[in-house]
Amino acid sequence: MTTTPDPTTTDAFTGVVFGGRYRIDAVIGRGGMATVYRGTDISLGRTVAVKVFAEAAEGIDDAARRRSEVALLASVEHRALVRLYDAAHDDTSGREYLVMELVGGRDLRETLRSGPISAADAAGLAAEIGEALHVIHSRGIVHRDIKPANVLLEPAHLPTRTWNAKLADFGIARLIDDARITRTGLLIGTPGYLSPEQVSGEVVGSATDVYAFGLLLLEARTGRTAFPGPAAEAAGARLVRDPEIPDALGHGWVELLRAMTARDPGARPTALDVAVAAGRLDDGSSASAPVDDATAATRLLPAGAATADTVAARGGAEPPLGGAEPALATAQTRVMTAPGAAPGAAPSGANGVPPAKRGGRRRRGPLVATLVIAAAAVVAGVLLIPGLLAALDPEPATPEPLPTLPAELGELGEHLRQLDEAVTP
Repeated sequence: MTTTPDPTTTDAFTGVVFGGRYRIDAVIGRGGMATVYRGTDISLGRTVAVKVFAEAAEGIDDAARRRSEVALLASVEHRALVRLYDAAHDDTSGREYLVMELVGGRDLRETLRSGPISAADAAGLAAEIGEALHVIHSRGIVHRDIKPANVLLEPAHLPTRTWNAKLADFGIARLIDDARITRTGLLIGTPGYLSPEQVSGEVVGSATDVYAFGLLLLEARTGRTAFPGPAAEAAGARLVRDPEIPDALGHGWVELLRAMTARDPGARPTALDVAVAAGRLDDGSSASAPVDDATAATRLLPAGAATADTVAARGGAEPPLGGAEPALATAQTRVMTAPGAAPGAAPSGANGVPPAKRGGRRRRGPLVATLVIAAAAVVAGVLLIPGLLAALDPEPATPEPLPTLPAELGELGEHLRQLDEAVTP
C-alpha cells in the first residue's frame, strides 16, 4: 500500500500485534471494506502495510484455502503489482488481514485532487497497469475493484518519469470466499467504477477490470469522474449510457477509451491490448491535422538539405544569388573545369538533388552543350562535303600552278627555276 501516514492518526488497533508478528503503527487509509495501517514486521524488521478487513468481510479463516490462495498471489510478480506477503485471521481481534509491500508516495486519488495528469503520464499509467492486469488475468485472477485509490504512485528515480504506478489489492475476491460475500451482501467494487455486468449481477470476468480501468484513465485525463452522484445513481447510469469522452483528448485516446468502456463486455479490448495501445498514445497532438509522408521525410533531413520532391514542389525556382544551394553551383562549375581545378567542389547532384530534377537556369547547361554539338556537326559537314564531292567526281581537278619564285634568290633561285620547269608537264 502507499501514502505517508499521519503518525497522530490512531484507532483501537494501534499498537496491537497481529498474529504475534505484525505491529500496527498508524492509519494510512480507510474504506468501506477495510482499513490500511502502516505496520512493522517484527520478525524481519521491515515496514509493511497491514490491511484489516471489516467484520462483514470475514471469510479467509479456512487455513488450507488461505495458504493455497496466498501461494498463488505471492507467485504473481510484476513491477506494477504490490507484493502480497501474508494473509491470515487474527484470533485476538477476530479480523482477517493482509500484509503487503508498503509503497512510498501517494495514490492516484490524492493526485487527482490537484487536477488531471498529463497525457504522457496517463499513457505511462495505461501501459504499466494494463500490463499488470494482463499478468493477473493470465493467472485467472480478476481484480474487481480498479479505482484511483488502488493505484499507488511510487516516486521515480529517473528524471524522465514522475512516478511508477503500482496496482494494489489484486486477488482479494479470491481470498474472501465469494459465497461468504454473497451471504453478507458485500459487493467488491466501488460504485463509481463498477462495470455494467457488476451492476446487473452477471458473471464477472477480466473485461470487468478493463471497463473500470477505462473509467479510471478517463478521470485521470479529465480530472472528473465519469459517473458522479449518489452510489445507486452512479451505478445505474452506466446501464443506459456510455461515459462522455471529450474529443479534445485526441483521436487515439478517444478510440481507446470508447472501446474500454463499451457496455458489451465482448466488445472491450483485453488488458494486453490496452498496454500495447498505450505505447502508441501521444500527447494529444493526434487531434491535429496529419502530416504527409513528404513533410515527415523532410523533417528527417539535416538543416539546409533538400530532396528532389521539395525542389519540384518549389516549381524549379532558382535560389537567390549568393543564397541557398552554393554546392550546386560549384558542381556545375566543376563540370566545365579542366582537371586540377579548385579542390572541394561538390559532385554533380550535390544536396541530394539529381541533375535531372534541377529547374530554371540550371537547365541551360544541357541546352548549351546541345547547341555546341550541333555547331560542330555543321562545321564538320562543311569541311567534309568538298572531299566527298571530289571523290564522287570522275574528272580530276586541274592543279593550280606553283607560285613563281622570286628573282632575288640568285644562283639558287635559277637552279630552283630550272627544277620547276623540269617537273612541270
